[in-house]
Amino acid sequence: MTVIDHFVAPVCHQQIEVLYQDEHILLINKPSGLLSLSGKNPLNLDSVHHRLANIYPQITLIHRLDLGTSGIMLLALDKTSNAHLSQQFQSRTVVKRYQSMLAGHIEQDTGVIEAPISKDKALFPRLKLCFEQGQHAISHYQVLERLTHPNRSLVLFTPETGRTHQLRIHSQFIGHPILGCDLYGTEQTQDMAPRLLLHASELEFEHPATGQRMKVTCPCPF
Repeated sequence: MTVIDHFVAPVCHQQIEVLYQDEHILLINKPSGLLSLSGKNPLNLDSVHHRLANIYPQITLIHRLDLGTSGIMLLALDKTSNAHLSQQFQSRTVVKRYQSMLAGHIEQDTGVIEAPISKDKALFPRLKLCFEQGQHAISHYQVLERLTHPNRSLVLFTPETGRTHQLRIHSQFIGHPILGCDLYGTEQTQDMAPRLLLHASELEFEHPATGQRMKVTCPCPF
């Protein structure tokens, strides 16, 4: 069965903010509503890669963020840096932290969510939990603040794995979907925010040229 994606991303008027740049790497703050990579549909041409490739033709994405997710993205400016950074992501030595606003009050201050994730063509573009055949997925969380009117929890996520939609699915799994999520929340939780309230706030990795451990932060906008 061929999966056809009819989705067309709304126009994103926000600009990409450069957080750090040298001759090897570029770190940016991706706005919510901008694709990381252009889609197959020609109407989805605008993306992080498309915008930056016009300035840096050799640039490559090391990882991606969902359309609605804002925050830190790391890009390579040469092939050697791309290979070095990609290896770090594959070996899970890169530390990624996200801030997110979840529906309701999470009872525990900290916790670990371990629930495998699988693709399902019938659900596209959604994924699903599958404890029999799903890919291993682990997310650590810490409640930063519990808010009221309405009840919601500001959470710091540290994913141990990097599955597509992992934090969105894991939040739904524990009964506290991310506000503004159009795929894994309810109509009520989707309407509680004008965007997906998920932000890549911190990234730790080894610089591909110097070997220095870098820690980059980007303040959460919500």
